[in-house]
Amino acid sequence: MGDSLRALLDSTPLGAGNAPYIESLYEQFLADPASVEAKWRDYFVALTGGARNETAHGPVRDALAQRAREPRAAVTAPAAASAASDASAKQGAVSRLIQVYANRGHLIADIDPLGLMRRPAPVVLDLDYFGLSEADLDSEFYTGSRSEAIAKRMKLRDIIAQLRHIYCGTIGAEFAHVSDTSERLWLRNEFQDGRVLLRFSAEERKTLLRELTSAEGLELYLATKYPAQKRFSLEGGDSLIPMLDDLIQQGGQRGVEEIVIGMAHRGRLNVLVNVVGKSPQALFSEFEGRYDANHMQGSGDVKYHKGFSTDIRTPGGNVH
Repeated sequence: MGDSLRALLDSTPLGAGNAPYIESLYEQFLADPASVEAKWRDYFVALTGGARNETAHGPVRDALAQRAREPRAAVTAPAAASAASDASAKQGAVSRLIQVYANRGHLIADIDPLGLMRRPAPVVLDLDYFGLSEADLDSEFYTGSRSEAIAKRMKLRDIIAQLRHIYCGTIGAEFAHVSDTSERLWLRNEFQDGRVLLRFSAEERKTLLRELTSAEGLELYLATKYPAQKRFSLEGGDSLIPMLDDLIQQGGQRGVEEIVIGMAHRGRLNVLVNVVGKSPQALFSEFEGRYDANHMQGSGDVKYHKGFSTDIRTPGGNVH
């Protein structure tokens, strides 16, 4: 018989299938060496090098199993750990509050200077909704802001005041639904940095008033003079006129040479007169059925389908 085969046969009792039995013998040996056969006693002595300081595994396992079956007593966390956990929870609540203001602040924006609208504030903007209270107003929290215009850490009352100033002022915007992340973050940053809260000079205010008055005046005149005719009024959307005019002026400053407006029916007549520069006299003639045959754009065409082309002077040159 070869040496390798003899070694295999000699080691067969140590196979994996006999592990529980051998472990039981070993623990019996640890408790009382004389209680096991001499062959196993000699093997275990050689295995441990004669040392007797090893602990049997069985009693340890039994103790752990017994402890696992026993009901666990409530453990009271140290005061410092409890306070840290509470502070972390409140910081999370403040972070959610900031996000909700960005998403819902437009619902209570100050867009009614006459105070005619009664809009209850959404409950999701209440402190109670987030587990906060007035007792937390003087506590400082991180704002998570990446804008230099907003401090990284502020008192809760100052955070709320800042949020109301940014998202609930005279301009309210709903942009949480924008799926493109870069576009949504750009809108949020524009609000946080205050770039949407413009401050106009006295001359700019006069220009805005003049343009708004012209827009409203034209609609009032047409409604009074031609009450039965279809005109697709701009009433309620008068701010479109100064907005388009500013768009053209800024475009000219940036080198734009030509602008094409694919205008809708609503407000088209007002844009033709107060933005593009069509003569009011020509518009009134169309209402009265007096057309210039040289400028007809096709038989059966109606006044709110017609276009107009002109050059508008801007600081950067004419824009066609």
